[in-house]
Amino acid sequence: MGKKNKGSAPNLGRQLIKDRFGHTQRRKVDNDTMLHTTELQDGYDWGRLNLSSVTEESSFQAFLRTAELAGTEFQAEKLNITFVNPKQRVGLLSKTQEQLMHQKHQQHREQLKIPRRPKWNKDTSPEELERAENEAFLDWRRDLALLQEDEEILMTPYEKNLEFWRQLWRVVERSDVVVQIVDARNPMLFRSLDLERYVKEVGAHKMNMILVNKSDLLTAEQRRQWAEYFDNEGIRTAFYSATLVEEELKREAEAARQEHFPEVQELRQAVEEIGQSLDKVEDTLNAIEKKLKPEEEDVEQGELPRLPSDKNSSRLLSRLELIEFLRHIYSGPRHTDQHVTIGMVGYPNVGKSSTINSLMTVKKVSVSATPGKTKRFQTLFLEEDILLCDCPGLVMPSFVLTKADMLLNGILPIDQMRDHVPAVNLLCERIPRHVLEDKYGIVIAKPLEGEDMERPPHSEELLLAYGYNRGFMTSNGQPDQSRSARYVLKDYVNGKLLFALGPPSVPQEEYHTFPERQRKVVEESQLPSQQQRAIRIEKSQSKALDQQFFDDKPSHAHVKGRTNFPHVRLANDGSLVEGTDPASKPWRHVKKERREKLRKKFSHLDDH
Repeated sequence: MGKKNKGSAPNLGRQLIKDRFGHTQRRKVDNDTMLHTTELQDGYDWGRLNLSSVTEESSFQAFLRTAELAGTEFQAEKLNITFVNPKQRVGLLSKTQEQLMHQKHQQHREQLKIPRRPKWNKDTSPEELERAENEAFLDWRRDLALLQEDEEILMTPYEKNLEFWRQLWRVVERSDVVVQIVDARNPMLFRSLDLERYVKEVGAHKMNMILVNKSDLLTAEQRRQWAEYFDNEGIRTAFYSATLVEEELKREAEAARQEHFPEVQELRQAVEEIGQSLDKVEDTLNAIEKKLKPEEEDVEQGELPRLPSDKNSSRLLSRLELIEFLRHIYSGPRHTDQHVTIGMVGYPNVGKSSTINSLMTVKKVSVSATPGKTKRFQTLFLEEDILLCDCPGLVMPSFVLTKADMLLNGILPIDQMRDHVPAVNLLCERIPRHVLEDKYGIVIAKPLEGEDMERPPHSEELLLAYGYNRGFMTSNGQPDQSRSARYVLKDYVNGKLLFALGPPSVPQEEYHTFPERQRKVVEESQLPSQQQRAIRIEKSQSKALDQQFFDDKPSHAHVKGRTNFPHVRLANDGSLVEGTDPASKPWRHVKKERREKLRKKFSHLDDH
C-alpha cells in the first residue's frame, strides 16, 4: 500500500498546535526584549483577617507591591543574568561603601517609622476605621518604598500584612509596660526607637523597657558595657536567658521524678549536708574578708534594682528575679487596677515565646525556629498581679547593610534562603579561620601563591572542606555546598559560632575577642590526595601541573591512530635516531592498537 495522503484528513492535534504557537509574532520593543503585562492586584483581601506573615518576597512580588503603592501601571522586563567570581566578596560591601551607608543611616534615621493607628472615637463606624487604617498603612508603605528607591538604602523586609500591625496596636493600647525583647548579640538591630516614641504617643504614662535575651552568650564585662549604654539612653534594661532557665527547670523536673528512689534520697541528703558545711566555711571566710577590706559597692551580688530611678544592673537574672523586676518596675496608673499589664514585643526568632514559656514554667506559647510562628496576641496571667500580653513577632523596618546580615541575625529563615554565598562570605569575615577549623575539625584550603595569606576564607573554601568532612556529597561526587551552608549558618544563628556586636561607644576589637587556636596546625600537603582535591576550588594547581608535565617526558612519536612505532625512535632533542627509515611504512600488515575511550583514559583527572 502506498503512503496515506497527509492532506486528505485533518489532524486535530496539529491544528491546535498551529493555532496556539504557529505563525504568531511575540510583541517586542526597541531593544528586542520580551514584555509581560499583568493586572494590578495587591494579593490581600483587606476586608478579612489574613494572618500569614509576609516578609520574604520574590523580586516579581516586590515589584507588584511597589507598583501598586505608586498607583501606576507597569510592564516587567526579563532580568539579565550575570556570572560572578566565587573568589570575590560576593554580596558584601567594601569599607568605603559601608561608611557611606552608615552616614545615610544616620541622616534618615528619623524617617524610619512604624505605622500608626488612625485616631478614632465611639462615633467611628467599623467600616470607616478599617478604611482609614488601610489608607494610613498604604501611605506608610509608600513612604518607605520611596526612601529605599531615592536613597538606595536597604531595609529589613518589614511586615507587610496589616493584620500583624493591628495586633501590635492592641498590645500597646492595653499594656502598662511595653517590653522589647532583643538578641544579646546585636541589640541595636532589634531595638525600635520609633516604637518607643509610639508608646509615649499612645499614653505618656506608659513605660518602655528592653529585655536582653540570650545574655548567657555574653561575658560579664560585655553586659556591663551594654548596661552603661542603655543607662545613658535613659531606658530600663534587664538581662535574661530563657535557654538557661528552661535547662534548670528540666533538671528540677528530673530530680523530682527520681525522688521516690531511696538511694537517690540518701545521696541527696549527703550532698545537702556537704553543701551546708561548705556554706558555713564560706560565711566564715566572707566575715574575715570584710574585716580585712573596706566596704565596696557590689552591684553583682547586691539586691536587684527595682525602682525606675535606679541604674541598670548587668546581672543575669533568674526566673524569680525577673518576675520581681516586672512586678516593681511600674508605679504609674494602670490599664486594669487589679494587675500590671506587660506587653511583650520583639522580632521573630529572638526568643520571645521561649521567654514567656520559661516564666510560666509550662508551655503556653508555641515555639518555632521559623520566624512568624505566633499569629495573634494573647494574654497570660504570670501571677495574680502580673498579666503578660504576647504580641506576634514583627519584623519592623530597620536599616541593614546587606541581605546576608539579615540571614545571620535570624530575621530571614535559613531554610527559605535562595543564595547562600553572601551570607557565608560575611560569616567567614566575622569568624576567624582558626576558630572555624577548631570548631569543626576541618582544614580549610590556604590562599594560593600571590594572594594575601591573612585574608579570610571564601565561602566555597569553607563549604568544600565542611561538606567533605561531613560526607555531604552531590550525585557527581562534589561536596554539597548548599546543604553545608545551611548547617553552618544555623550554627551561627544558634550561637555555636559566636560573634557579638558591641555598643557604638565601644570599639569592636576591644568588645569581642576570639580564643586562641586549640588544635595543632595541619598542613594541606599532609592530607590524602583525594581530600586535597576536594577542598580546592580549582582542582588543578600550577605546581601539580608543572610537576606532571616535566615528569612525563615523551619518548615516542605521536601520529593519529597509533602511538607505538617500533621502527621509529626519537632522541631527547626530538630528532630521529639514525638507522631508522622514516619513508618506510611499518604499519602495514600490523594489527592496529585498540582505541580507548577518552573518559577512561583521563579518569584520573576526575579523582577527588
